[in-house]
Amino acid sequence: MEVIIINGPMGVGKTTVGKYIAEQNPGTAFIDGDWCMDIHPFVGNRETRAMAVDNILHMIGNYQKCSLCKKVVLVWLMDDPWVIQRLVEGLSALQAAAKNTTLVCDAENLIRRWENDRNCEWRTDDWLSISLKSLPGFAAMDQVIDTSDLPVERVAELIMRQVTTLAMQSVFDSPECRTEKNAQD
Repeated sequence: MEVIIINGPMGVGKTTVGKYIAEQNPGTAFIDGDWCMDIHPFVGNRETRAMAVDNILHMIGNYQKCSLCKKVVLVWLMDDPWVIQRLVEGLSALQAAAKNTTLVCDAENLIRRWENDRNCEWRTDDWLSISLKSLPGFAAMDQVIDTSDLPVERVAELIMRQVTTLAMQSVFDSPECRTEKNAQD
């Protein structure tokens, strides 16, 4: 089973593009990692992240057993190397063909998207500040796509092109493959 992992800061558009990809590819399941640690009040510590990874892997394992499911799109903010390693090990044990991409955008686009998504409980000024500060760290990751000023359809196209050109390797172990927003085809 192919697992497309979409990483990036809060508000960059992971959920929007992940749902779009799932809708455009029949037999594709969509998992938002935030669902897998939805505890109130929110606590994002090692224990809850470990629980979320276990929940994600359990869901992917169950989707593998479903004859209708051919692919999974997982969206989640993964800035902790420990979480990434745990997910890599679990997907390897499931013999899942995982491919990743990291979405980023410029600060202006992130602020605009944030302001247009006030229905989300996380869209507070404090979380926006945290997300803006995280942009350089995500931009330094492999397989980065800058989504600034791009429509969801174009971002999805870039992701699908990127994941189809990557060799079947574990998450974040692939050779660096950067896709810039204005790259020529």
